[in-house]
Amino acid sequence: MPDNQLSSINNIVVLMLENRSFDHMLGLLCSASGNVSPTGQPFEGLTGQESNPGTDGTAVPVFTIASSDPNAYFMPGADPGEGYSATNSQLFGSTTAPTPPVATNNGFVSDFSYTLGWESTEGWSIIAGTTANDILGVFPPSMLPVLSGLASGFAVCDYWFGSAPTETLPNRAFVNAGTSQGHMDDKTTKYTCPTIFGLLSQNNVSWSIYGYDEPPLTRLDFPDTTAADDSHFGEFTDFQTAAANGTLPSYTFLEPSWEASGNSQHPNYNVALGEQLIHDVYYALRNGPAWNQTLLIITYDEHGGCYDHVPPPSGAVPPDDSVGEYGFDFTRFGPRVPTVLVSPLIAAGTVFRVAAGGMPLDHTSILKTIETRWNLPALTARDAAASDVGDVLTLTQPRTDDPLQGVTVPVASGQNPNEDQPSHLQEVHADLVSQLPVPDQQGGTHHTMPQLKTNSDYKAYIRARTEAWRNSRKPSPSAAHA
Repeated sequence: MPDNQLSSINNIVVLMLENRSFDHMLGLLCSASGNVSPTGQPFEGLTGQESNPGTDGTAVPVFTIASSDPNAYFMPGADPGEGYSATNSQLFGSTTAPTPPVATNNGFVSDFSYTLGWESTEGWSIIAGTTANDILGVFPPSMLPVLSGLASGFAVCDYWFGSAPTETLPNRAFVNAGTSQGHMDDKTTKYTCPTIFGLLSQNNVSWSIYGYDEPPLTRLDFPDTTAADDSHFGEFTDFQTAAANGTLPSYTFLEPSWEASGNSQHPNYNVALGEQLIHDVYYALRNGPAWNQTLLIITYDEHGGCYDHVPPPSGAVPPDDSVGEYGFDFTRFGPRVPTVLVSPLIAAGTVFRVAAGGMPLDHTSILKTIETRWNLPALTARDAAASDVGDVLTLTQPRTDDPLQGVTVPVASGQNPNEDQPSHLQEVHADLVSQLPVPDQQGGTHHTMPQLKTNSDYKAYIRARTEAWRNSRKPSPSAAHA
């Protein structure tokens, strides 16, 4: 094992939020000190000179989101393009990647303009006054005091990339399974590969997946999680209780709430609610008895079409022999995403990077860290080649200071006008629970999902259908006593 304190970590907790780029959330973290960290390390942040060509060809500069804007926490005001073609458009100015794939990151404004056009005709949620130039808006640290406070007070990874240059579900498959089995969009919602959770069970290492205020979606994405015992799953209050009691498992994976009124930080949802979630996760762990042996990883599944100035690197290892959709070969990472590492064994002000020439950090670095800590085999060639984050744990004595002491969690002044509309991932979740085999009165399992219209309809259906499935899996009293 490397010369670090990873062996002292008994609880790894991952909070994976939604669809924000590094520059959009943390690009200004060290701007006041010339992009040098408090410990003197270089930081790959924004200089303020970055720009993109606007729709008329003139340069549109990066700008700081103003806290006085009533819609500030709903920026960029709509859901940017985030699939493979849209990401190519943002990076290369074309929906197909050139050969070699040399990115300029100059297509964000033009792609957002295109996306706003079709979203407006199809009735998508767009905050009044949103323009294509808004995609170059970035949050100052003062507006994200929780995320920024943890990034400055512990460690920030300024070269952490999505595992694939596309949207949510393939990237979440990589963090859970080390592969998306060739899939490159959210049309595929179920995978057939083993996961880190099944691997942990095989090696008698404990784990849990927690939804926020619904049963976790992740459970239904893979065979080994769907088949796992109900004791592995819960909601956020269950996580808080386990943290307070010192009964968290070795590995914990946390989901945000998926609805448009929730705390996932998916554009154009309320970013301030995500700040509250990060705060609540941190203090649940910090105030628990296992804090000194805990590593919290806060990350985002993909960039979500938000601006970032760093071209994603090539050199990624294809996870397996799956043929990639759209001809993608999985040798290229996705754009940078915000990732913060939190532990009392991490020195304040750390900018954590791999050594020059090392494999860039991506979501499978989480898998590699778990595998290294508990001496597990890799799931795929991607996590086998990944860099772990153990070297960030440099302190032999746990810190006792609290970088968030005195921090006030922000509250948004505006409101998303479409908060009662179901989100894409709620629709995915409802479809997956509709497929669960729940015996009906005739003994069959055929089920047609009822017509659902609102966020509330979806939440109620997901909860009720999941509960019916859980109950159907329990042995009958007669069978239990046989």
